[in-house]
Amino acid sequence: MRRRLDIAMSLIGDPAVIFLDEPTTGLDPQARIDVWKSVRALADSGTTVLLTTQYLDEAEQLADRIAILHGGRIIRNGTLDELRRELPAAKVEYVEKQPSLEEVFLALVGEPTEEEQAS
Repeated sequence: MRRRLDIAMSLIGDPAVIFLDEPTTGLDPQARIDVWKSVRALADSGTTVLLTTQYLDEAEQLADRIAILHGGRIIRNGTLDELRRELPAAKVEYVEKQPSLEEVFLALVGEPTEEEQAS
């Protein structure tokens, strides 16, 4: 609840730029999705959102540009596609994917997963 209040308070005055430092740390899966929706809505409305996160899936979902910080320095930055191109070509493998605990939770409470929301 405190995190939601912090985010709401930072939006007072319709800022052009907003800094969010680890906005989903400690949130349950549903609250995390709600914050993601709010961040997307902010960006879609023209607000520049600078987001720090240790959750790389969060950066993949929300960021237009990503800076990778290591040892106190930015070692790479770019779009997700630009960063992926720095890796060797992908190998095709068959992997049976079991649902994550977050997917189980969201299915049980009747909420869409991040993947379903992104599509």
